[in-house]
Amino acid sequence: MDNQITPQNQIRNQIRNHIGRKKNNSDRLMPRFFLIMASVSIITTVGIVLTLITDAFHFFKEVSIFEFFSTKLAPLGANPSFGILPLINGTVLSSLIAMMVAIPIGLTSAMYLSEFSSPKTRSFIKPILEVLAGIPTIVYGFFAYSFVTPILMKLIPTLEAKNVLSPGIVMGIMIIPMVASLSEDAMKSVPNALREGAYGLGSTKLEVTTKVVLPAAMSGIMSSFVLAISRAIGETMIVAIASGSSKNFTFDITHSMQTMTGYIVEFTSGDAGSGTTGYYSLYAVGLMLFIFTFIMNLIAQYISKRFREEY
Repeated sequence: MDNQITPQNQIRNQIRNHIGRKKNNSDRLMPRFFLIMASVSIITTVGIVLTLITDAFHFFKEVSIFEFFSTKLAPLGANPSFGILPLINGTVLSSLIAMMVAIPIGLTSAMYLSEFSSPKTRSFIKPILEVLAGIPTIVYGFFAYSFVTPILMKLIPTLEAKNVLSPGIVMGIMIIPMVASLSEDAMKSVPNALREGAYGLGSTKLEVTTKVVLPAAMSGIMSSFVLAISRAIGETMIVAIASGSSKNFTFDITHSMQTMTGYIVEFTSGDAGSGTTGYYSLYAVGLMLFIFTFIMNLIAQYISKRFREEY
């Protein structure tokens, strides 16, 4: 009687076999699909790096590494020179100006949203703040050139029409949402038990924020700073429009300078013929830019792991 196959058992076995076949097929196919999707970014990165290295190799066959790391840049001159230091100088100065704007404003905004604002105020202010991240960078470029620069020229008479100060300030405004949002998320992740303990000892809200929450969230905050610097280093349209194309090596932020991204934009517009040394210099500069941003991301990962608090 126990071995008798009833209609109910037959139906149960059919359902079990059907589910088993579906499970086996999905278990076999889906991991491969996920692997292909995950490999897209890796393949793309490898392709970019190989392209940069291959074409930069053609450049370094014509230009020595010592000339490349010099201060003289005149790619279209009678005697072309391809020193990258003026471009690195312009990139670093504009990024530093941007961080001087973004860090204090972004961090204080994050402190307010995380510790001082009500949920209703936070739900209203944070989306408005993050709208800045959705504005096209070319709009920021025209804003820097046609609005910020004229105002600064009234305050600084020696300021040139194309300068590195104006785009640096506007880049800082552009990356405020990145600093504010990531820092606020890091502060929100700090357990409330730490806050309550500090309040129990008689601390004020400002003391809790600056002496408890900020140190506890320092890993995420520092990572937001480094990622914002990477964003500023890789910015293109703002500096291409507002900082000019002067290739002089100078530290005067009131003068026109050119960044690495600005140089690439200038030469890809047709100034250098395909196959020339100037053309291949684009890939050498692009390789340096890739190395810069890659190092910044490694630093961000190191800071995140080194100073992460476990609760």
